[in-house]
Amino acid sequence: MTTLQVGGHGDQVDPIAEAAARGATLAQFFLGDPQAWKGPEIRYAGGAAALKTAAEEAGITLYVHAPYVLNVATTNNRIRIPSRKFLQQYLDAAAEVGAAGVIVHGGHVLKNDDPAIGFDNWRKCIDGLDMRVRLLIENTAGGDNAMARRLERIARLWDAIGQAKGGDTVGFCLDTCHAHAGGEELVGLVDRVKAITGRIDLVHANDSRDAFDSGADRHANFGDGEVGTEALAEVVRTASVPVVVETPGGRKGQGADIAWLKENV
Repeated sequence: MTTLQVGGHGDQVDPIAEAAARGATLAQFFLGDPQAWKGPEIRYAGGAAALKTAAEEAGITLYVHAPYVLNVATTNNRIRIPSRKFLQQYLDAAAEVGAAGVIVHGGHVLKNDDPAIGFDNWRKCIDGLDMRVRLLIENTAGGDNAMARRLERIARLWDAIGQAKGGDTVGFCLDTCHAHAGGEELVGLVDRVKAITGRIDLVHANDSRDAFDSGADRHANFGDGEVGTEALAEVVRTASVPVVVETPGGRKGQGADIAWLKENV
């Protein structure tokens, strides 16, 4: 048994209570509605400063997940431009609460677009960001036009980001459900990712409801999906970084999965 920094994704009203209820030392949460085109909201009583102080006193590491709607890769100006604006706002808000990082999905281009445009849009985005906390780009499960589904695309994305000012500080979040559903074998995946990015900063440890390469982003509790607990454990063990569990069942379901990781990694 090893010491593992692990937590779940919980309600944003009180991330400290959410972590405690899961027996966790880490809490991931949204700042507002993840499906809305709105700036961040701090719903913790007392605001950002109070949440930062409470987390420090409780020894809880905080991570903020950016809204799902953000897509800085797209050629659609009405999506890309506000995505950049809101991403900066979420980075600023995360800094105010003392978060360790902001996780954002890799995004996608339109059906007939050259993916190279999306990679360059990412470069432009990074060039224009003031990253007061670390930005973590997460691999995604589906879509042939995705920027971060398969390793070949992640390699091209990382090449583009590397050309941006501050690109060397951008981190990577590896989601096991997304990798499985996206068509990447979990065995040996940590080493294959690190050969491209040079780093993994956070693992989203989730089983997958659906089959390998299905493209379906549907999380399952450990042992209830198609990934297999040993493959999950190998990723967590090999990556040796903080872990967020985003499985169903809220405090009880995630708490059980967190307990399993503590006992088996």
